[in-house]
Amino acid sequence: MNEVPKRTFAQRFHLKFIAWSVLFIVLLCGSAALTGVNWGEFFSNIGQFFSLIGKMAHPDWKYVQIVIQPVIQTLQMAIVGTTIGTLVAVPFSVVAARNLVKNPVIRGIIRFILNLVRTLPDLLLAAIMVAIVGIGPSAGVWTLAIFSFGMISKLFYESIETIDNGQLEALRAAGANYFQIIVFAVLPQVIENFISYFLYTFEINVRASTVLGYLGAGGIGMLLQQSLDSFDYSQTAVIILATLIVVLVIDGLSNYLREKLD
Repeated sequence: MNEVPKRTFAQRFHLKFIAWSVLFIVLLCGSAALTGVNWGEFFSNIGQFFSLIGKMAHPDWKYVQIVIQPVIQTLQMAIVGTTIGTLVAVPFSVVAARNLVKNPVIRGIIRFILNLVRTLPDLLLAAIMVAIVGIGPSAGVWTLAIFSFGMISKLFYESIETIDNGQLEALRAAGANYFQIIVFAVLPQVIENFISYFLYTFEINVRASTVLGYLGAGGIGMLLQQSLDSFDYSQTAVIILATLIVVLVIDGLSNYLREKLD
């Protein structure tokens, strides 16, 4: 009786790769057909992309002195917005944590509020805030604060739910109140995660504030809108480079601080 030869690891990997590739192509083509994506139009107009890049290849370096203040304003918006959102998120995350609040009704209401906040896109929040407080950095700050609140709250309460509950039970057995349990059992275990999540959200907000400014929420985004509307791509190049440098510096500093926390 002839034995069926076993496939080698390389053969099995090759077959799986082909199968997954075919599935990916089918899903991609199917999604494009359902959404009406015209691939031919994209590739036929790709020359416009390179034409635009060519126009930005000669930045107007005199524009740098105008960009500095909006860049600083963007950083200020991100710092203040992230800080406000974090401060509000801490008590909400404590109440939303399953191991701290046993009442499912209270916990469910808080989580519903957090889910509702996270459902709102940051661009929609920016449009609402511009309508409420007007064009300027105040709209950007409040937008980033609400966005940070929704995001950080979820990260915080999920972090709290992973702590060692033995310390909680020990303090409860010793007669500690709710506040003492949080201060002496919860915070020491999650403080490093909290700082890491704060830095991560700050990174996101620096990037997001650039886009929010395009809706009138202050910062470098407003200059970006003006340069694009006036087709002054030499100024657009300066704005993009300034934003890139800021993002790289923030990203590097944040990674360095997170490594120190580990």
